[in-house]
Amino acid sequence: MPEKTPDKTPTGPTLAEVMAELAGLEDPRIRAVNEKHGDDHGVHLTKLRALAKRLKTQPELARTLWATDDTAARLLALLVCRPKSYGRDELDTMLRQARTPKVHDWLVNYVVKKNPHAEELRVAWTANPDPVVASAGWALTTERVTRNPAGLDLPALLDTVESEMSDAPDRLQWAMNHCLARIGIDHPEHRARALTIGERLGVLKDYPTPPGCTSPYAPAWITEIVRRQQEHAAVKSSPTDT
Repeated sequence: MPEKTPDKTPTGPTLAEVMAELAGLEDPRIRAVNEKHGDDHGVHLTKLRALAKRLKTQPELARTLWATDDTAARLLALLVCRPKSYGRDELDTMLRQARTPKVHDWLVNYVVKKNPHAEELRVAWTANPDPVVASAGWALTTERVTRNPAGLDLPALLDTVESEMSDAPDRLQWAMNHCLARIGIDHPEHRARALTIGERLGVLKDYPTPPGCTSPYAPAWITEIVRRQQEHAAVKSSPTDT
C-alpha cells in the first residue's frame, strides 16, 4: 500500500504581499483626516479590519509587520497578533515605539489588556515620568476601575487626579479624565467627589462635542451615563403587558 502523501501546510502571504495590499488601500482623503489627529496613515479602518479578518491570527507576521515602523502595518499587526504571546519587556518596548495615538491606543486595548503581564505593566507605567507611557498605565487603571476594582485605592486615585490632572499633558490628561469619569459612573459611593473634582478643575469643559455625542467633560459624562443606566434599569424592572 503506497504511503500517504502528507498534507501540505498552507503558507500565508509574505510581508511584501501584505505591505503591497496596504499600499493599495491608501486613500489620500483618509490620510488628511488622520494626520489632523496625529496618525500618519491613509487606510480606512473598516478595510484594515476586513484584511485582518481574512489573514486571521498570525503571530509571526504580526511581529514582522510591527518591525516595519509603518503605522498602517502596525495597526494590522495588532489585529492579527496573539496578545498572550508577548513578554513583559517586549510590550514595554512596543509601547515606547508606538509613535501615533491610534497605535498606542490599540496596543493598550487590543493587546496589553489581554496579556498576563497587564497588571505589572499598569503599575510600572502609571508611575513612569514619561506622560505618554503614564497615559497607558492610566488606561489600564480605568479598565480595572470598571471591571476589577478589588484592591484599587479609589480615594487615592481621586487624590492624584485632583492634584495632577489640570497640568498634565494632553494624552495623560485625557486618560486621567477617563479614569475620573469611570470612578464616578461605576462607584456611586465616590460619585459626588468625582463630580466635584470635575467641576472644580473644568478639564475638557469646552471640548467641542458633536450633537448626539456625550461630552468628555467628566461631570457631563458621569451624569449622562448614570442617567442612561437608571433609565435602562427602570425599563427592565417595569412590568410587561400581558
